[in-house]
Amino acid sequence: MDFDFDCPKCQQQLTVDDSEVGLTVDCPSCSAPIEIPVPPAATPMAPPPLPEDSPPPPAAKRVKARKVSPAPANAEPISPAPGAPVAAAPVETVVEEVFESVEIADMEDEDVEFAKSLCASVQQIRGEIAKAIVGQDEVIEQILISILARSHCLLEGVPGLAKTYIVKSMADAMHLSFHRVQFTPDLMPADITGTDVIQEDEHGRRKLVFLKGPIFAQMILADEINRSPPKTQAALLESMQEHSVTVGGETTKLEEPFFVLATQNPVEQEGTYPLPEAQKDRFMFHVKMNYPSRDQEREVIRRTTSAYKPAIDSVITAEEIVRCQEIVRKVPVPEHVTEYVLDLVCKSRPGEEGSEEFVKDLIAWGPGPRACQQLVLGGKVRAILKGRLHVTVDDIVALAHPVLRHRIVPTFTAEAEGIDVDHIIDRILESTPTGAASNVL
Repeated sequence: MDFDFDCPKCQQQLTVDDSEVGLTVDCPSCSAPIEIPVPPAATPMAPPPLPEDSPPPPAAKRVKARKVSPAPANAEPISPAPGAPVAAAPVETVVEEVFESVEIADMEDEDVEFAKSLCASVQQIRGEIAKAIVGQDEVIEQILISILARSHCLLEGVPGLAKTYIVKSMADAMHLSFHRVQFTPDLMPADITGTDVIQEDEHGRRKLVFLKGPIFAQMILADEINRSPPKTQAALLESMQEHSVTVGGETTKLEEPFFVLATQNPVEQEGTYPLPEAQKDRFMFHVKMNYPSRDQEREVIRRTTSAYKPAIDSVITAEEIVRCQEIVRKVPVPEHVTEYVLDLVCKSRPGEEGSEEFVKDLIAWGPGPRACQQLVLGGKVRAILKGRLHVTVDDIVALAHPVLRHRIVPTFTAEAEGIDVDHIIDRILESTPTGAASNVL
């Protein structure tokens, strides 16, 4: 049975069949998607008579229902077609802009309590890792920040600094599954992602079965990633960005949280394949691991040459880590901190207007917009770990080196003069003002 209803946007009367309730139609006048409402249970009262001089109402239009995908949240509003009837509006009509500012959800009380518990949990995690690792506090903090920011790390250090042991201990303390992939020149992409193999069932029939590779774990250690050719390195790209793996046309989601820590040996570069700049940009941090102090190395000797066996307890679960990654994005960022991030990144680009002369001489290519994103996300995590619910300029300064280190390409002049990227970042930090003090309050 047919029934009539009005378009909520242009007030055009439409006619549909009651069997199409719940489906979505496009208004023939303004093209707006409309969900067909439930017809009234009883016959509505007749409308009051119109004045004699009033124009006749528009005839009802028959429309055909169809299933449509819901419009995205950031879609532009649909404008009425030229000449279509429009709902009455005040004389002072405000024209909506195409790009509207996105309102960031405020942290609720339960989010604040969870952030406080997160700060305490991270301290316990660091205490559990300290049972196995001596020192390296800054390295551990940066790895934890990248995990809670839902990103990845590139770790560089000479052999014997316990790079693998740090990651394994962290996986134990966070109750995450762990796989280590040793990158070698003969490693193939299928050795990482997995492959389809032919197997026979109990009836003797053959079928393709997908055997998962080591990428199907929550924490992956890509050891000596620059030892393998680019096509093998690229096997990590989809998993790092999309958290999924595609093999044989079938896409499989990875278990959350998913984290990749790749290591590089800065000493031996013969026969290696340096990571492309586009792939290095996928890593949030480029962490440099230095030698321990004399006292720390003495403690390493005492622990590793005795019967000492650390027992690392799990502090946090995978579900709680995913919740942490969601809470982190709700941390507010003051306007002056955002401006400082923009100034810092823009000053690192030689072609940017207003960049310093030394930047043009020492930097061939500067960081892209992802550097701004990672600085802000890292600042949010660091703020929570320091017991704050807002980001400060100090958080950005503390993370500037690991975020920008692998996103700046020095010129031949800088390399010839022995000026490394860290020195360039120091000069950029010195030349970037932190903003007016009144903005901080």
